[in-house]
Amino acid sequence: MPSRTLPAAAVGTGLGAVGVRAAGRAVSALIERRVNRTFGPADAPVSGEARDVHSRLAVVDLHADSLLWGRDLLRRGPRGHVDVPRLIEGRVALQVLAASTKISRHIRLEDNQDWGDDVRWLAVAQGWPPSTWFRLLPRALHLARRAHQLEARSFRRFAVITTRAQLEARVGDGFTGGSTAGLLAIEGAHALDGELANVDVLFDAGYRMLGLAHFFDNAYAGSVHGRKTGLSPAGRELVGRAEALGMVIDVSHASPTAVADVLAMATRPIVASHTGLRGVADNVRNLSDEHARGIAATGGVMGIGFWPRAAGGRGVDWIVRSIRYAVDVAGLDHVALGSDWDGAVAVPFDTAGVVRLTDALLGAGFDEPGIAAIMGGNALRVFREVLP
Repeated sequence: MPSRTLPAAAVGTGLGAVGVRAAGRAVSALIERRVNRTFGPADAPVSGEARDVHSRLAVVDLHADSLLWGRDLLRRGPRGHVDVPRLIEGRVALQVLAASTKISRHIRLEDNQDWGDDVRWLAVAQGWPPSTWFRLLPRALHLARRAHQLEARSFRRFAVITTRAQLEARVGDGFTGGSTAGLLAIEGAHALDGELANVDVLFDAGYRMLGLAHFFDNAYAGSVHGRKTGLSPAGRELVGRAEALGMVIDVSHASPTAVADVLAMATRPIVASHTGLRGVADNVRNLSDEHARGIAATGGVMGIGFWPRAAGGRGVDWIVRSIRYAVDVAGLDHVALGSDWDGAVAVPFDTAGVVRLTDALLGAGFDEPGIAAIMGGNALRVFREVLP
């Protein structure tokens, strides 16, 4: 209906709502510029050999929080780490896109509590549906819709992968250029809103990776940041159901006890989507050597994080150091990338600059087959085995 037929008060209310949404998006942008930073030089030199090797890679990254920030990911953005143009430029064939449905206030690495709700403020600021303001499952469904709408608007430059056949059709054994793909992940089983049957709802919405815990304990698993409890009986049931559906189980942020519980019952490859190793950076967020070997024993992979607390220090060389350590502990076939791009962390390069990691791996003595495995081949193997 043309606005001239509406009462002036209604027009004012509508304009006010538009203004509130615009202001909310502006605030969200300001926050993202502060937290999703890149500290490496954008024009760092890269060898010709690295560019040649990188031109033959299909890069896969196991964790980014890009859906959360409200940017149009079809446009190359002036902030953040991930969007479709930069994914294509960096030859990222598949990017796992995580849904963080609740983040507690003033996060502590240990003894963190489930209080406050920073995602609620993002939801309100960005104009998410009111159903998302106080419940977590609707937030996960909203973020999934955002990804599927991105696919619909992309003119085939982006696709959401949900099956093995789609993976082969879009990625296969290489990166053809001109398009990229995403795979949806849940970060924390609290997104089920306390109903185990909601894992089927998430699966139907397109989610294919399930992180059991995030920054606080939930009804299914203990967090490494919380009381460090293991899987509950409902958590064990959840793992079994998710595996049967064809969802990859992710133990990032899970407590050591919960990780051990998952490894003891896993029938499919397990991943730690974004992590480090305690042998390089000894903090609660990172994996022990024992758990790294346990993940490898399932056929799974560890996605090595790019941020300093995971990698052990700032810069590409620290990421490579963590990759080398993980290879030595668990084997070349079980190491992957888990950047945590757009996860409120500072990293040395965005998706367009991932060739810098290829260059650093060559400099550290890795050959092309090994680089291809780490940069994407190992993760693709897991998805081929687990996806329906």
